[in-house]
Amino acid sequence: MFVDDPKEVRDADVSAIAALDEPTRRRLYDHVVRQPGPVGRDEAAAALGLARQTAAFHLDRLAEESLLDVVYERRSGRSGPGAGRPAKLYRRSTKQIEVSLPDRRYELAGRLLAQSVEESTATGAPVQEVLHRRAEELGRLLGEPGSPGLLDLLERYGFEPRDEDGAIVLGNCPFHALARDHTETVCGMNLHLLRGVLDGLGERAYAACPSPSPGRCCVRLEPVA
Repeated sequence: MFVDDPKEVRDADVSAIAALDEPTRRRLYDHVVRQPGPVGRDEAAAALGLARQTAAFHLDRLAEESLLDVVYERRSGRSGPGAGRPAKLYRRSTKQIEVSLPDRRYELAGRLLAQSVEESTATGAPVQEVLHRRAEELGRLLGEPGSPGLLDLLERYGFEPRDEDGAIVLGNCPFHALARDHTETVCGMNLHLLRGVLDGLGERAYAACPSPSPGRCCVRLEPVA
């Protein structure tokens, strides 16, 4: 789950949200999600005073964007031969869509923190120790063979890397609000995550070092002499 290409996910989410900018499509989406059960094309068209063809077009577009799920049910209550074809129905998608600017990765941080607390509770190991190990493991996974280069990987995960006198400065913290309120915990997690990324990529030219500075990530990738 963590290793899905975040740029592709973000682009898909932006496309889905943009689809709701069309007024008729937004009305149909709002109508469907307010209903207690799946909604058919005829029902949606009648409720909003639309032609059936228009409702069908926009409902299918919402499904293509993963904003709605499609299910098939027989509305007659009968089954077997002569029961007719199942109707195509729509309901709210189970997919969660979220876009943030600047880029944030709160779900990634939340999962790491939750898994670390659970493991610490089960084993008695210090939670910070577990968190740092798990963060490094995830970083190595992100940097496994077949991954993009270091700068591309950092860009994909929202760090906004840029060169500064030979070092790689990270212009954005994907965990900004958490790091602001829980600095030691989240910045420590981030440091070990990036150390894992370097290790996974086999990148020996840089070392991840703590470097707190206003308006940027708390970690800086320093060139190794």
